[in-house]
Amino acid sequence: MAEILVVDDDRGMREFLEIMLTQEGYGVRCASDGKKALEICRKHKFDLAITDLKMPKVDGIDFLKGVKELSPETMVILITAYASGGTAVTAMKEGAYDYIEKNFDIEDLKKIVRDALDKKGVKEDDAQFIKSIKDADRFGRLIGKSREMLNVYAIIKKVGETTVNVLILGESGTGKELVAHAVHENGPRKDKPFVVINCGGIPEHLLESELFGYMKGSFTGAVEDKPGLFEVAAGGTIFLDEIGELPTILQVKLLRAIQEKTFRRVGGPEDIKVDVRIIAATNQNLAQKVKDGSFREDLFYRLNVVAIEMPPLRKRKEDIPVLTEYFARKYSSAFGKEIKKVSSYSLELLLKYRFPGNVRELENIIEKSVALGTSNIVLPENLESAKDQTVMNGSLDVDFPEDGIKLNEEMEKIERDLIKKALSESQGSKSKAAKILHVSLDSLRYRIEKLGI
Repeated sequence: MAEILVVDDDRGMREFLEIMLTQEGYGVRCASDGKKALEICRKHKFDLAITDLKMPKVDGIDFLKGVKELSPETMVILITAYASGGTAVTAMKEGAYDYIEKNFDIEDLKKIVRDALDKKGVKEDDAQFIKSIKDADRFGRLIGKSREMLNVYAIIKKVGETTVNVLILGESGTGKELVAHAVHENGPRKDKPFVVINCGGIPEHLLESELFGYMKGSFTGAVEDKPGLFEVAAGGTIFLDEIGELPTILQVKLLRAIQEKTFRRVGGPEDIKVDVRIIAATNQNLAQKVKDGSFREDLFYRLNVVAIEMPPLRKRKEDIPVLTEYFARKYSSAFGKEIKKVSSYSLELLLKYRFPGNVRELENIIEKSVALGTSNIVLPENLESAKDQTVMNGSLDVDFPEDGIKLNEEMEKIERDLIKKALSESQGSKSKAAKILHVSLDSLRYRIEKLGI
């Protein structure tokens, strides 16, 4: 039974929450202010704390900080009548699970409590798993050791042990199919088929027969019976890539196949039973497609039993060096070359680039650089797309950190990049570089000395 601590200086709210949570089957204790609550927490650990924000002596934020010091695994939900964006941000920074106003819907609060407790259980298991692999730079076919990727690995391991349907979200090129493989390979169906179909890459009139098969004579060209991919994947996993592109009529048939575990071939007279795990992926906002009516809500919830969100490469830049080294080795072997290292300036360029095409784009850049390079080092002159875009707009296209940026330092970086590019274009000739940059030779020399180029 989960233990919950309720902290509120409003007696009526305390009693209401105590009754409601007790009826839900939780063990509940109460405190009238943050100071008393922390004293209780020093003697007893709770799975979840629900606290008011505005309280005498020790307010909700200070209680949150205190309880996280005493018991980092305790989940905390803040409730307040004085909602503000700034306070919400502060609460989340300090580790709050959620933040809601006092005019909350009871069912919404119950769901938030359930989700928080579920998350706590997952977090405890995940923490042990992450600790065990923190020094590794890959998981299955996935590469990266950033915190974002370690969290993805933990979720994959957790859902891999089950047979629930999984929805993988993320921009193009982030590695959603690799995640699908990892889920399958870490699960009870790993020795069974893994079948892939791109829902956006097959014409609508052919997609149904690809998924469910067809009977001889059901349409022109159907000269024999053919099983569909659902039959091919029986006992295993079917990966539906670009699920957001699935036509509405097929959404109905897919929903039936998931719910009833049966389907019919095109032109077939009888139902066929099949047991497959569904993993779907999309780079679209399916929740929005549900709202605008282009994707069925019931199908969305059938697919979205567990969601795994792949971070874009710009959000896990610490993985760029290890990915770059991996791709350099891969294509060095493929092209019969001996690439010994990636130059530091090449890595500097790649780390500044935002990679709209994500890991797939990084791989293409390194493949091209290895194919065209004449050195055993990956040099910046062969990183054309990253080099050009970084110099022209990468330094300006930034995600501002909370404490802002130092403008003078950023401008110096841009100036340094432009001068380095001009010198590269002019094969090191300062006079030619000065002409490219439309500055005098003396001015360029001064800038080069000042910037330490």
